[in-house]
Amino acid sequence: MFRSIFAILLLSTFCSAQQPSSAPPPLPGSPLDLVQQGQKLSREGKQDDALALYRQAMAKVPNLYEAHLGAGMALDLKGDYAEARKELKKAINAAGPDTMAQALRSMAYSYTFEGNAHKAAEFEKKVFDDRIAHTEWQAAAEICNELARIYLESGDPDNAYKWYKKGYETIGRKSDLTDAEKNLWLFRWENAQARVAARRGQAGEAQQHVTVARAALDQANNPDQLRFYPYLTGYVAFYSGDYKTAIAELQKADQHDPLILALLGEAYEKSGDAAQARDCYSKVLQINVHNPVNAFARPLARRKLGDGA
Repeated sequence: MFRSIFAILLLSTFCSAQQPSSAPPPLPGSPLDLVQQGQKLSREGKQDDALALYRQAMAKVPNLYEAHLGAGMALDLKGDYAEARKELKKAINAAGPDTMAQALRSMAYSYTFEGNAHKAAEFEKKVFDDRIAHTEWQAAAEICNELARIYLESGDPDNAYKWYKKGYETIGRKSDLTDAEKNLWLFRWENAQARVAARRGQAGEAQQHVTVARAALDQANNPDQLRFYPYLTGYVAFYSGDYKTAIAELQKADQHDPLILALLGEAYEKSGDAAQARDCYSKVLQINVHNPVNAFARPLARRKLGDGA
């Protein structure tokens, strides 16, 4: 019962958007309080201090899902991937139905930090299969795209294409898609094909998909999605060898996205601007989130700046 109460209270604190919980403030020194303090420290980049609090929470409530999950995330951000997976395995073992997908995806991200897309896929596929079993077509399609991106940024465009295609086919099984939603998913599919083509060295084909992606985005009439377009054009330009255009486009993209910052850093580096590149890599390491884009960007930035960064 004690375990279940804390699981309910803590569930919302680890959602991807990190929305504030509507639950009352925890008692000072309680496992909930310790975990929340640990989360704050982790976001500030103080991973060792966060880990100490997660350990204290575990001492009070052994097998506490949220404490093991937080510890695994902190260890990944430190670069201690093998130790991170020990904690994430405990989180998976302690997860309930409402938190299992999160635990599995976090383990996938841990493997992504090491560039091991095939191991990451083992855990992503479990989430995909569960969502298909529950006819959650959109959620399943989003997992396909997440796995596809893991493959793409790990240097495997063939598997990336396979999973992006599966995602587009899966969303097509959702019978109540509006025209705007159809165009949004067409934008995502063309966006994906453009990036895959760029990674394959097919610059002309990539540009064709960029053109179709832009038309679909305009038809979707979704202003929130416009911010993804300069990332697409910058990405294609970078992998087509046009670093000047890549820099110009990526500067228009989300400067809080670690992958965009890492790609911008690489574009500066290719252009011979080492100082600007280093600044971008330094900004990446200031971002302390546990998600796929940081799993790609953070190890790259650490390598570029040296292990002591």
